[in-house]
Amino acid sequence: MRTEEAMHPGVRWIGPDTDLRTIARIMKEEDIGALPVGENDRLIGMVTDRDVMVRALANGNDIASLTARDVMTKDIIYCRTTESVEDAIHLMESKQIRRLPVINEDKRMVGMLSLGDISHCSSQELTGELVKAVSAHHA
Repeated sequence: MRTEEAMHPGVRWIGPDTDLRTIARIMKEEDIGALPVGENDRLIGMVTDRDVMVRALANGNDIASLTARDVMTKDIIYCRTTESVEDAIHLMESKQIRRLPVINEDKRMVGMLSLGDISHCSSQELTGELVKAVSAHHA
């Protein structure tokens, strides 16, 4: 199966100047844990619920003054629509990530592949291996 068949289509973007309260509200309303950050029609980062907690709140920052750019992960790992789900799983395992943006042939982000998506289209064995890999403590 290709990632295009397993992914969540139609991902919402935010700008790098989006404030953290807005980010948290969007995550709550849409029941999502990650928001891609785009600028000049390019994917420049990703903000996860963990980024908000660890990079903003846990560091004692004034969240009223922080934006997506302040807390986002900048080095984005992604996969292509034409790649197999198994290849995406191996990438997620090796990078210990739970969500993977999916890019089409025009270099446009067209969806997101998550642990939940994989659990619906893959074997229990592969899903279990992925969960174990991404849940392992980082070195």
